[in-house]
Amino acid sequence: MRKKLLPVLIHRLPQNAMSRTMGKITASRFSRLAIQRYIRHYHIDSTVIEKPVSQYRTLKEFFCRRLKPEARPIAPGEHVIVSPVDGTVSQMGDICEGTLIQAKGKQFDVVELLGGSVEEAKRYYGGKFITIYLSPRDYHRIHMPVEGDLIRYSYLPGRLYPVNKLGIENVDRLFARNERLVTYIQTKDMGDLALVKVGALFVGSVKVSYNTATTNIKHGRQTNEPIMDTPHYQKGEELGWFEFGSTVILLLESNQLEWAKGIEIGKSLLMGQLLAEKAE
Repeated sequence: MRKKLLPVLIHRLPQNAMSRTMGKITASRFSRLAIQRYIRHYHIDSTVIEKPVSQYRTLKEFFCRRLKPEARPIAPGEHVIVSPVDGTVSQMGDICEGTLIQAKGKQFDVVELLGGSVEEAKRYYGGKFITIYLSPRDYHRIHMPVEGDLIRYSYLPGRLYPVNKLGIENVDRLFARNERLVTYIQTKDMGDLALVKVGALFVGSVKVSYNTATTNIKHGRQTNEPIMDTPHYQKGEELGWFEFGSTVILLLESNQLEWAKGIEIGKSLLMGQLLAEKAE
């Protein structure tokens, strides 16, 4: 009975309102009382956190914690792609006929994922993708997977279905229906990349470092804008953060990239870890 009811329930929940409420609760000063319990429940290694746990004023601040610089070394090399986040690989592969795999028997379209632009989507046809799920225990900051210029971004309002196993297996085209914030990256000789940050149930919002763009806005409208001054970011530089766990989908234009050894579905990743490199 429970297995039948839950998929029905997730479609009917007021997801966006619930997520905004959760954001307010975790930002309250009383939420700091839950930090130690959160650490114990999710077995979080507090030795790599940037500052003492006692200095976090709210649970939201702790969600968005930074780490000590040495905690996440960045894989060296000019022609390599590194993981932009800590998380687990939920899907990966080639982008065939403009579709990506969500789960067994479920696919979704690159055009829809990127907000309806056929021209933009075609850039990634024949390229590669990787979907990385961030659980509540993971480090929530998002970093540059490669050195490059930030050329534009898109805010795509939508639903906030859970992105865990329940959502993935029961919601068709989930990643193309949930709220997204997409950052487009241009590299010197490794093609273009699209870093898609997917909102989820109870994720208060997604933030970026290059402007004031965010998600889960009341009556939000789709936005597609160039990024002012086209800032140049180094590989591993901080790009943004989730205000709780969620999912990142990385689209790679180049078909001349090869996945690094050991990168496979179910693999746990650390930010800065080698993901792919240019084929020789």
